[in-house]
Amino acid sequence: MREARKTAVIVIDMQNDTVHPEGAFASTGAADHAASQHVIPNVLNIVETARATSTPVFFHRIVVYPGEVGGSNAPIFRMLGPESFKLGTWGAEIVDELAPLEGEIVLDRNRMSIFNGTGIDHMLRNLAVTDLVVVGAWSNMAVEHSIRDAADHGYDVTTVADATSSLSAEWQHAALNFALQNIATIADTDSVITALRS
Repeated sequence: MREARKTAVIVIDMQNDTVHPEGAFASTGAADHAASQHVIPNVLNIVETARATSTPVFFHRIVVYPGEVGGSNAPIFRMLGPESFKLGTWGAEIVDELAPLEGEIVLDRNRMSIFNGTGIDHMLRNLAVTDLVVVGAWSNMAVEHSIRDAADHGYDVTTVADATSSLSAEWQHAALNFALQNIATIADTDSVITALRS
């Protein structure tokens, strides 16, 4: 993040089905990896710092709508639903620890990138945001897709290694140490909190 620039925090898919030990994907190792990363408390620390510093926070959820509108053209979409991330269910809800406050924006989508199917780009530009701090799940899926799109849209992106998680440490390593190296700055929770406070 650069000085004299405006930052927003983007929280991606911190939902029961992605990171909760009773979520739909817990058996894949996703919940265990989230716990090993301390991803919920680390995301919460960043969100609370953003709130305290008047930094905009946007929450995103991937949801499955009734019927076949989500499509099945790619393996990632075939692994969603019919019950996981189903709109209106506990699995689709953001985990209790990170419940958005009244007035905070929650955007739903049924694609991987937050820039595909939401108005996030217009909202960020209306706020004159130039820099994004991206946290959430899963690093090699929605987080990576969104960071790539954010860079293509002209934002400077920081992703937080210990405030993101995936299905396993192997997937996390691949996302942060290979896929995103030339697209985003990789930071940790403490350094991001320091930067937001400054």
